Amino acid sequence: MEYHNPVLLKETVDGLNIKPDGVYVDVTFGGGGHSKEILSRLGPNGKLFAFDQDEDALANALPDERFVLINENFRHIKRFLRFYGARTVDGILGDLGVSSHQFDVPERGFSTRFDAELDMRMSQKNDLNAYKVVNEYDDANLRRVFLDYGELKNAPALSRTIIEARERRPIKTTDELKEVLAKYLPEKVRNKVLAQIYQAIRIEVNQEMDVLKEFLEQSLEILNPQGRLSVISYHSLEDRLVKRFMKNGMFEGEPERDFFGNFSVPFKLVGKLIVPNNEEIKINNRARSAKLRIAEKI
Repeated sequence: MEYHNPVLLKETVDGLNIKPDGVYVDVTFGGGGHSKEILSRLGPNGKLFAFDQDEDALANALPDERFVLINENFRHIKRFLRFYGARTVDGILGDLGVSSHQFDVPERGFSTRFDAELDMRMSQKNDLNAYKVVNEYDDANLRRVFLDYGELKNAPALSRTIIEARERRPIKTTDELKEVLAKYLPEKVRNKVLAQIYQAIRIEVNQEMDVLKEFLEQSLEILNPQGRLSVISYHSLEDRLVKRFMKNGMFEGEPERDFFGNFSVPFKLVGKLIVPNNEEIKINNRARSAKLRIAEKI
């Protein structure tokens, strides 16, 4: 099994409008599929930096002198690019979400298919894991996680049920969590609801929404004029942030108008929303919920 099948490979890299001698960043290296495609379009003076906080991804590092792999969370993109002497870049690519590899390794705890210890950390260096969220969060915070990140209307009931169960004994594994929440998992919608519950806990563990906001804000700072931002998201929470930021450079509210009543925005959108075709979804089921948006810094 491949480490990770790159989603919308050609479309995402096409969106960067690559210059042979440009400097580019792949903030979600994974199996290196998007990075390989970028390198294939760069000349000898081009440069590619890649980020991945998952130690497992280091085994996929590419033997190319134009390539640097940084084992860090991409929320630190600006700091680490400066460390390597790159203050500005010509394009940034992000394939958000969990890699196929992380889903397919049972002990990581990301997949609803396997029993595993409650973990869900994208980086093993993180202190917070799924066990702590499930067993140590109070009622208000558990409700917040399930409501904000899982969009689960029965968040209060889920929270109460978990708290009552863990008072008897800790909830240590994914199967134990499923057992505790069994009455909320009728067969007809079991997989959908489980996916929402897992997504909520995973987002909290990895601070995914905060990380995405910090990354997008820094991308605007480090992109050169006419530099491109090419981002694939997989659920509505991510996509709303990306869409809104590309549209007006903000996550909330509206940008100020100038003297003539025009909005001052930092990006112009490139093309329309791109989604995988049926053929790609057939080959790579993970692609089914992917949404690609591309913007160019003005």
